[in-house]
This record gives sequence, C-alpha cells and structure tokens, in this order.
Amino acid sequence: MTNRNVLVVGGGGREHALCMALATSSQVATVHCAPGNAGTSELATNHSVAASDVPALIDLATSLDVSLVVVGPEAPLCEALADHLAASGIPCFGPVQALAELEGSKLHAKQVMRTAGVPTAAFHVLDSTSDVESALDDFSGQPWVVKRDVLAGGKGVVVTSDRNEAKAFIDASIRSDGKVLLEAFLEGEEASMLVVMDGSGYVCLPPSQDHKRAFNGDEGPNTGGMGAYCPAPVATPDVIARAEAEIVKPMHDYLSSQETPYRGVLYVGLMITEEGAPSVVEFNVRFGDPECQITFPLLKSDAYSLLHAAATDGLQDQVVTFHDAHALTVVLASEGYPASPIKGRPITGLPDGSDTVWVNHAGTGFDDQGRLISTGGRVLTCTAVGPTLADAATKAYEVLDGIKLEGGHFRTDIGHRAL
Repeated sequence: MTNRNVLVVGGGGREHALCMALATSSQVATVHCAPGNAGTSELATNHSVAASDVPALIDLATSLDVSLVVVGPEAPLCEALADHLAASGIPCFGPVQALAELEGSKLHAKQVMRTAGVPTAAFHVLDSTSDVESALDDFSGQPWVVKRDVLAGGKGVVVTSDRNEAKAFIDASIRSDGKVLLEAFLEGEEASMLVVMDGSGYVCLPPSQDHKRAFNGDEGPNTGGMGAYCPAPVATPDVIARAEAEIVKPMHDYLSSQETPYRGVLYVGLMITEEGAPSVVEFNVRFGDPECQITFPLLKSDAYSLLHAAATDGLQDQVVTFHDAHALTVVLASEGYPASPIKGRPITGLPDGSDTVWVNHAGTGFDDQGRLISTGGRVLTCTAVGPTLADAATKAYEVLDGIKLEGGHFRTDIGHRAL
C-alpha cells in the first residue's frame, strides 16, 4: 500500500521534523498537520484544529480517512486522544491516557520505576502535613531538586542550592497542586534516549544530548531546549547496553504487560555518572523537541513503517537501521525568550535546504501580507547532518548566520561537550 494518509498532531519544530520524515515515505500519499506551522504547510496540509481539541481531532482524523495519527505533544495524550482514536479504529502513535501519566504525574512515574526496579533518585512526597525542613535536611549538601506533580510543559522543576528558594517553590507547589516531589540530586552528565515501543518489542534510537540553558556555557534560565546533537558521545556502547538492560527492558516488560500496552515513544532522560552508571531523571511520553529534529534524520529505515508498526504492535517484525552520521540543530529564539518572547516579527534569509542542511520551523506563521513571521519563543531550528559532529555544526551555523530576525538570539556553542 502506498496511498496512506497520515495526521500529525502539533505545531512545533518536532512536528515539522515528523512531517518531513513521513513525507519522504514511499507508503504515504498525503501528510496532514493540526494545527501545524509555516514550515509544515510546505509539505503537509495544515488544519486549524488545536492540538488540545480532542473531539475535533477525532473528527478530523475520521474525515481524512487516515491510517495513522502521530501525536507530537504530551497534553492531548494525557487527555485520552489515543483512547478515543482506538475506539474509532484509528491507529495512534502515542500511549493511552493511563500510560501517558508517566509524564502527566512525576509521582506516578516514580512509583512505576520503583515497581519495575529502574534506577532513579531517592525522593520525598511532600504535602501540607509534611515536615519540609526535615525533608530538606535529608538531601542537604547538594542542590535540591523540586518537581511539581502536574503537566507543566517542562517548566515544573527547580534545581537550586538556595534553601529558601527550594522551600518557597515547595510551599507554592503544595498550595497550587496539593503535593510536590523533593528529590535527591543526581550527579553526572545528562543524555536522552528515545525508545519506540509497543506490545511486541522496542527499538532504541541513537542517544542524543540537548542544551536547556539559554546562554553559552550552559548559563542563564532553563528553556525548552536551545539545541541538540546526536549521537551523544557520553552514551558509550557500554552505557547504552546498561541503560537498555537496567532501564529500557524493565520498563518495556512493565508497560507491555498492561491492559493496553504502551504504543509510541518513551523519552528516557538519563543521568550518567563518571563510572558510566545510568539512572532516570524523567520520562516523557513523546519525542523531545529539539531531539526529534536530530534523531529522525539519522533513521535510514522508512519512518511510516516504524511509527505505524509501533501503533499496531508490529515492531517485532521491523528491521530498523540508522545512518552512520552525526546531526546537530541550533534553535533561533525570539527576543525576550524564555521570559517574555516578542512575537510577530518578520523572518528572512531562509535557505532552500538540501539533503544535509535544512530549517525546521517551530514558532512560525504568516501575517496578513503573506510574510513569514515569528509566532513563538523558539522560532526555528537550523539542522545539519555530516560525517562528523564538527562538520554538522559548521553547516548548521552557516545557515543560521544568513537568517534575519530582529532581536533573535541563539547559542554559539551547541555540541560543546562533545566538540
């Protein structure tokens, strides 16, 4: 079959990367995106349906007669989009609501890790009856890690050496959410593993590493991600083998034993010690952004085959291969990002793109005059693939240097830990 219709849910850089991968599949006739952005409009049909509007997404998928829905963001999964699609007989790449709680609730994720025997940081669950000072004492001597137990779009975590700041965030989170997690600090270097899984098996994608801080040298406020590269040298073959044996396989054993197995991608945020021991910082139930932009270009196998197989418990029959190459992406952000990004400014200088370098649109759209403008904090990512990481970095930055966005800013040291 080569006439499949696919719907991608979301409108950021991750979704543009997914549309790009699916549009190159010999099995796909048309790609649709809801709501999409200026970039997705060039290779998919955009539909003005919000990613949060689950009933409208079900109607859209049905009317388009799609054979697969690929869900980008986590929020619609936590709102049971996959459950409703299953009830309509439409395969969905993304877990059902009960399993999406791995990202929706930090406490639930911790409890699952404990059940599955997966290594992670020690923690306390604090509420209005807890002795907060005593709990802070338990993890003193290192920075305190405080996590809200809600879906916070990657912004519900505070890591601080300031006891007063930690206590203030704990108190505020208890007032707003009823409870909060206080975790022991994990030392080491972070990396990300994206694991595509279903009831029959799993596939580990090449490990990557992103840069969360806004400024060079990993300084400044946390962001949704200012750039990423893949594969990450810190995830050596030994580390990957340990992560698979100690984390991925136990999680797959647990998730595939549930009433409805996990079907989608499990984002495993790793902390790797100097000795090469991996443990879990967090789980997400979707592709990372911008990790998706530098992982899919390394996929040699057909993207539709992989995602559709995972949505229909067919992964065990897939042979998945990857290019022996390196990928790197750099985020161009709006002036004021992450605190208060200025939107609506024109963007010029975008290249035509090639097989080795291109632009992934994230927060882009068109104004009344048809001009390309910024519509979000992270506007676009310049992505390149090369035989070495240094080559990919050079090509990505050459493209970025030609793009004009008033007040736009980007880091000039993406990949510095490896380079």
